[in-house]
Amino acid sequence: MASVKISFGDITQFDGDAIVNAANETLLGGGGVDGAIHRAAGPDLVKECATLGGCKTGEAKITKGYRLKARYVIHTVGPVYYEHSPERAKQLLQNCYTNSLSLAQESGCKSVAFPLISAGVYGYPKQEALQVAVETIQSFGEQLEATLVLFDREACSLAKELFGELIVQ
Repeated sequence: MASVKISFGDITQFDGDAIVNAANETLLGGGGVDGAIHRAAGPDLVKECATLGGCKTGEAKITKGYRLKARYVIHTVGPVYYEHSPERAKQLLQNCYTNSLSLAQESGCKSVAFPLISAGVYGYPKQEALQVAVETIQSFGEQLEATLVLFDREACSLAKELFGELIVQ
């Protein structure tokens, strides 16, 4: 069973095997965590992403980490919440976590860090996004150490309320 912990800070500073990028379908960079990861990894990341042919919502693709501390970046495209029924949005979000964890495992990773996928400009309610993230990671069958790295204050406050026992400093 995968273990999950929650920390607060900058995912680009994660010192482990892989970080997950909440990407858009082009994989060529954007705002939020996507832009931060691309800036920190350097221009070679976008060059490699350009060879991947994009990514569909709920799926995941992997690249090198380049200038990041992490060896790999796993790119996944979360659902835009209001474009789907709540049930379909949840299924797509679960797929993001499951497919990213599977790709990490297939690549020999033991540790992976996730942002709170879809909970920014894609409009997924933060509390629901936290619950989906934690439950999906915990239900993943393999031995992986996953860290949910939260950046915004609202998500951090909700995590303290809902999952205080999982928080690490």
